[in-house]
Amino acid sequence: MTVPARVGVYGGGRMGAGIAHAFALAGAAVTVVENGADAADAARDRIAASLTTAVEKGAEVRGTAAVVTEPSALRDCVLVVEAVPELVELKGEVLARIAEVAPEASIATNTSSLSIDELAGALPDPSRLIGLHFFNPVPVSDLVEIVVGARTPDTLVEWAREWVSGLGKTAITVLDAPGFASSRLGVALALEAMRMLEEGVADAADIDTAMTLGYRHPVGPLKTTDIVGLDVRLAIAEHLERELGTRFAPPKVLRDKVAAGDLGRKTGRGFYEW
Repeated sequence: MTVPARVGVYGGGRMGAGIAHAFALAGAAVTVVENGADAADAARDRIAASLTTAVEKGAEVRGTAAVVTEPSALRDCVLVVEAVPELVELKGEVLARIAEVAPEASIATNTSSLSIDELAGALPDPSRLIGLHFFNPVPVSDLVEIVVGARTPDTLVEWAREWVSGLGKTAITVLDAPGFASSRLGVALALEAMRMLEEGVADAADIDTAMTLGYRHPVGPLKTTDIVGLDVRLAIAEHLERELGTRFAPPKVLRDKVAAGDLGRKTGRGFYEW
């Protein structure tokens, strides 16, 4: 299986840079769009460091990755992946811009929980959109969740499966539903772990060890939350609470840590010190 020859990624943060890494490693010519010179420089450094690490571990980079600030550079892409923060309005604006500058491209959103059908409403042709939910950190994660909206054609779903296979990753396919499969299950487990921490059932390390040794999870739910980002987990939990009810209500400990700026690994402190 192969990946598209030319791939765009809109957003060069941790997730966008990881997606660019994966496609460049697999042979695509990747163009990353960032907002402003400083953000572009940071994205360029992020991708270069990631690819350098892969080469040092014996990987061969078969494609290329460039970072630009002009969305018009996406015009010849076969696929453009949106990878901006989980805000409906922001994603809608970016998706509409992608549709305008790359009229022939298939478009994917990397949302972890937002409705594909709602996001597709930002496009003149909603059938161009599919969900490709990558997992952090993208370079070493084996899973991509393909999310199918009501207007996503079967041909695009098949192409997406081929692209994921071309990245050397495994795809699961789910219908558009709140939290899809992965976020809904992962957040439910993490929120219960946080409630246990609040209640003094055990400390964070012991709660996580219960899952890593008892259930063979590679990483416990609280450490996973630190890796994902507490702010990201809070936003997803709030969305799921609105859609599915109070069982997804964020615990006070999560709100307090986010308010204090303790967002996990990216800030050096969350449920753990990093």
